[in-house]
Amino acid sequence: MAAEIKTGAPSLHRALGPVDLLLLGVGCVVGAGIYILPGVAAAEYAGPAVTLAFVAAAAACGLTGLCYAELATAMPIAGASYSYVARAFGPVAAFGVGWALTLEFLLAGAAVSTGFASYFMSLLHEFGIDLPQALTHASIAGTAPTDLPTGGFHTNALALLALLIVGGTLMRGVRESARANAVLVVVKISVLLTFLLIGARHVQPALWHPFLPPSEGPFRYGASGFLRAASVVVFAYLGFDTVATAAAEARKPARDLPIGLIGTLTVSALLYALVSLVLTGLVPFRTLNVPDPVAFAMAHVGYPGIGMLLRVGALAGLASVMLANTYGHSRICFAMARDGLLPNWFTRLHPRHGTPGHGIALTAGAAGLLAALFPIGILADLVSIGTMVAFAGVALSVMRMRVTAPDMVRPFRLPLGGVRIGGLWLGIIPVCALFLSLTTIGVVIAGLWQQARMGHPAAAIFLLLYVTAGCVLSVIRARIVNKTSPKQDLTLPKESIS
Repeated sequence: MAAEIKTGAPSLHRALGPVDLLLLGVGCVVGAGIYILPGVAAAEYAGPAVTLAFVAAAAACGLTGLCYAELATAMPIAGASYSYVARAFGPVAAFGVGWALTLEFLLAGAAVSTGFASYFMSLLHEFGIDLPQALTHASIAGTAPTDLPTGGFHTNALALLALLIVGGTLMRGVRESARANAVLVVVKISVLLTFLLIGARHVQPALWHPFLPPSEGPFRYGASGFLRAASVVVFAYLGFDTVATAAAEARKPARDLPIGLIGTLTVSALLYALVSLVLTGLVPFRTLNVPDPVAFAMAHVGYPGIGMLLRVGALAGLASVMLANTYGHSRICFAMARDGLLPNWFTRLHPRHGTPGHGIALTAGAAGLLAALFPIGILADLVSIGTMVAFAGVALSVMRMRVTAPDMVRPFRLPLGGVRIGGLWLGIIPVCALFLSLTTIGVVIAGLWQQARMGHPAAAIFLLLYVTAGCVLSVIRARIVNKTSPKQDLTLPKESIS
């Protein structure tokens, strides 16, 4: 059995097995990415080649997933990439990664709840019920003039309410949450298989030509558009990090975590590729920039009833993503508070359920507020940056700890080898993962700059303010710690972990 790291903070319950972790990962990954992003990425960036964009993103995340597997089995503790960077590089670097992770989980939760609200409104519309626009549209317009109705104040209260309900479910306990997630995953996978079986019979191969449309400007089709699509859809694989954050609650981390990580990638990548391929073969890709592209495609080929079923499946899928994402975010905050980088009340566990209730409430509420303010197009871009910063931190941590902790028990070790140069072990897999992560960050930032030049600076301004706030908080926290306590030790504990 894995030894638990003693940190002085309350211990989470080890209650999750390999199937629970796999369902947690699939529950988080197969959601917004498969029900919403294929339409947006195909219409705006890559056309039918969005299928290959999902495959490329999966390959990049697979390299990082192997790095996660080595670190998670060696250090089965809450916090995932934040905790690994803390032990490899110390509190300053750890705070930077933790702050990026907070951005990742906050905006992913907000983006998914926005998609949930869109599908819920679409389902209600089928029954002749239309909610007021003032309660279902984001306050800040996105990159198109039609993103928000004119006149009056608007807020996506429906998305906020959905996240608050998810937070309440998570507070009741990890086993109860895992059971709810399992039900939701079974429902959404069944619905996706129904879509594939019916849609495959109506595919028009002519719609796949040209598979990658010629460029119509920077990051719009062509090679640059394909890279842009891959950088946007990579946030759909956020489930990797969520599986790793569950290390402190896995019954047998050395066995269960690699199964959860690699299994999540395999199942999710297969579903993404198949759904994207069928979707772009049913309707012209330029028409897919809608809130519910899967249901839209089914209605287009004459199956409005199946479209309604797909909306139900999408709601189940998106609900499971919100649940898994909020779970992961609360555990990151738990780990940062455990190490003194966030207030201690993030580590307070519910006396009956053993969950970090305060952290769950705050993370769900904060993501809900962002969903009420920002449309999904803006949120997806920013999530990718947070995800890639975390992935880069994991790759660097693997290379660093092969040097600083060579005798640490590693139940799972990266294949293909590497060489030691200075303070790093340059492994083939982590170097490739680091390169792809940094490339994706560069592509997304270039895209944000292009949007700002075209008169849509909301995403760039939000990112700048967020980074500035992180720097200010880091300085303030460092001064408080230096005045009130000795230097914090975030190095790897001496005990063997297996």
